[in-house]
Amino acid sequence: MEALRQRLMEVRGGWVLEIDIRKFFDAMDHSHLHAIVRRRVRDGVLLRLIGKWLKAGVMEEGRITHPDSGSPQGGVISPILSNAYLHEVLDTWFEQMVKPRLKGRAYLIRYADDAVLVFESEGDARRVMEVLPKRFGKYGLTLHPKKTRLVPFQGIRPGAPPVPREARPGTFDFLGFTHYWGRTLKGTWTVKRKTAKDRFGRSLKSIAEWCRKHRHLSLPEQQGVLTAKLRGHFAYYGITGNSQSLSHFRHHVRRAWHKWLSRRSGRAHITWERFSELERRYPLPPARLSRARQVT
Repeated sequence: MEALRQRLMEVRGGWVLEIDIRKFFDAMDHSHLHAIVRRRVRDGVLLRLIGKWLKAGVMEEGRITHPDSGSPQGGVISPILSNAYLHEVLDTWFEQMVKPRLKGRAYLIRYADDAVLVFESEGDARRVMEVLPKRFGKYGLTLHPKKTRLVPFQGIRPGAPPVPREARPGTFDFLGFTHYWGRTLKGTWTVKRKTAKDRFGRSLKSIAEWCRKHRHLSLPEQQGVLTAKLRGHFAYYGITGNSQSLSHFRHHVRRAWHKWLSRRSGRAHITWERFSELERRYPLPPARLSRARQVT
């Protein structure tokens, strides 16, 4: 995340190519994967062990299947195999074959199968976007035609006159955060990040569903679980500039808790005054930035 922000600031935003791979973990070709691993690994025992992991099968709804491609999500070997695969498909190719042919600066930022390419030049960005499907197709992978997109993300120059909202640079999502240009307290433009709308909604829906299913637990038990869920959310999304999203998230969790406590029975409606009293006894953690991630 920080590496991406630094690269964006270096080129004043530039052009961002979002990459979305369709069902990546299910689509990795085993023959290509074995060839990639053999270039680095000579130990036959380890190679056979990797083969057994890939052939072990996946259990879904009580049935075991043995797919000819892919690596099971959640499998202990999947993260490192997926990184090895994409290192060959994308990282090495981009550094050795693509960057030397570009006119401007360009950067690749990747985490597992989430990746973005940052270009200083629009022409470079469009040329790479054209060849990407062929490169991924060579290894049995398909890019999502709608989610793989090119975003104009040029920063507004210092001292530039105000521009209407519709004329401002676009936004893009990466690792659960929406990246956008915004003003600092000093009035300068910088790259800011906030919780992505879909991640916000998904997390809130999950907690509200938990409150519904477990509304008959004791208040100390509910408070303990909700506290852990909120702290986990704040630990990940608690970066500088995202405090408003954290506060909104806590506010909606509080409302969901009140809603389902009020439905424990036909006579269980709790007024907000009564709920405030309960909160003083069983408080939820305040929205705060993660201490280890406050430095930009």
